Amino acid sequence: MPFVLIDQPRPHVTQITLNRPERMNAMAFDVMVPFREALEEVGRDNGTRAVVVTGAGRGFCSGADLESPGRIPGIEGLTVSTIALRSMELLDDVVRAMRRLHQPVIAAVNGPAIGGGFCLSLAADIRIAADTARFRAAGINNGLTASELGLGYLLPRAIGASRAFEIMLSGRDVDAAEAERIGLVSRTVPGGELLDAAAELAERIAGFSRPGVELTKRMLWSSLDAASLEAHMDHEGLAQLFVRLTTRNFEEAIQARKEDRPPVFGD
Repeated sequence: MPFVLIDQPRPHVTQITLNRPERMNAMAFDVMVPFREALEEVGRDNGTRAVVVTGAGRGFCSGADLESPGRIPGIEGLTVSTIALRSMELLDDVVRAMRRLHQPVIAAVNGPAIGGGFCLSLAADIRIAADTARFRAAGINNGLTASELGLGYLLPRAIGASRAFEIMLSGRDVDAAEAERIGLVSRTVPGGELLDAAAELAERIAGFSRPGVELTKRMLWSSLDAASLEAHMDHEGLAQLFVRLTTRNFEEAIQARKEDRPPVFGD
C-alpha cells in the first residue's frame, strides 16, 4: 500500500492523502519523500486548479516518527552530522513545496497535527478542521525547540505574536474550537463532513480565473513579508493590471451578471 495517495474527488480538484494511519501519518522519510514528489507532480498538472491535503485514519500528521523514521535517499558515505543536515533540508523542502504550488492548498485537518504535522498544516493556504483536530508545537515537550520547519515564522503570522509565543512555549494542545476562535483554522466541521467541505471549497476556487487565483495566492503570501503598505500595493496593482489587460475575464464577469449565469473564464 503506498504511503501517499492521489485522488481527484471533484473536477479540477486533487486530494493528496498521507496514508500511514497505523503511525498517525508520522513524518517518516518513506512518507515525506513521496509526499514531496506528489506535490511536485500535482503542481505540474495543469488540470488541477486546487489541492486538498489530508491524512488517512484518525490523524492528520503526528510529526517526527521516532520509532520508524525510514531512510533518507542519497546519504551513502556521509557522516552523521551531514546526514542530519540533509534530513532537515528534505523536510524543509516539503514545506517549501506546499508554498511553491501554483494552486491554492487546503489542509483538511482530520485529527492531531503535532510537531512537524502542525507545520505542514500551516504551510497550506487554508485550513479546515474536523472537530477532532488538535494542534501542538511538540518540540518543546521533547526537550527541543518548539520552532521547526517554519513554525516560528508561520504561526505568529497566522494568529499573532502573543498567542504564538504562548502556544509554542507552553507545548499545550489547541483543540479545534480554540483553533477556530483564534483564526488558526478558517472553520471547524464535524469529522464526517470534513473532506466534502474541503472539496466544495476547492471546487469553488477552481471555478475562478486561473491567473486571478494564482496571483491572489502570491499576493497574500508576499503581503506577509512586505516592508510597507506602499510596497505591497505596487505589486498588487501590477498583478491586477496584468489579469485585466491580458484576459477578457472582467468583460465575461459583467456579461454573465447581465445574463444571470455563472461566468466562464477563458483567461
